[in-house]
Amino acid sequence: MSGLEQRIQDAVRGQTQPTVTVLSSLLAVEDELGYIPKEAVEFVAGFSNATINDVWAVASFYPNFRFEPPAEHTVDVCWGASCHLVGAMSIFKSVLEVAGLDSEGDTLDKRLTVKFNSCLGACSQAPVMALDHHLAGRVNPESAAENVSRLLERDGHGP
Repeated sequence: MSGLEQRIQDAVRGQTQPTVTVLSSLLAVEDELGYIPKEAVEFVAGFSNATINDVWAVASFYPNFRFEPPAEHTVDVCWGASCHLVGAMSIFKSVLEVAGLDSEGDTLDKRLTVKFNSCLGACSQAPVMALDHHLAGRVNPESAAENVSRLLERDGHGP
């Protein structure tokens, strides 16, 4: 068994909630790996006594699931109501510009994933962004761009 397969099985079997579902199993895999490989769809189907098509139907319904490995760094820009009202769109535009992207997604070099997030749970700090899961609140377009540049410079590369 490969290391990937072992991590998938450990994530699915390690769930502690009383009811384990296809969705909870997919979420456990996503939390562990950052994406859902085809091996996970197959394992979850067998584990849940469901078909591969049933598992794929659940996985493909939710837009936040990834099916390819994530980039090295992730930037989430909140666009929930509180953040949207205080400038989330200008922050998102600034982040995209620094990343060299036209819309959310991965940079070609797989160093950065930029995405909208419907809520980062810090409305009182709006507008909010997360850089590799570390929150930054009360950002503006300039500070957001600086945050992304610093994130990319940390590993010795420039943006």
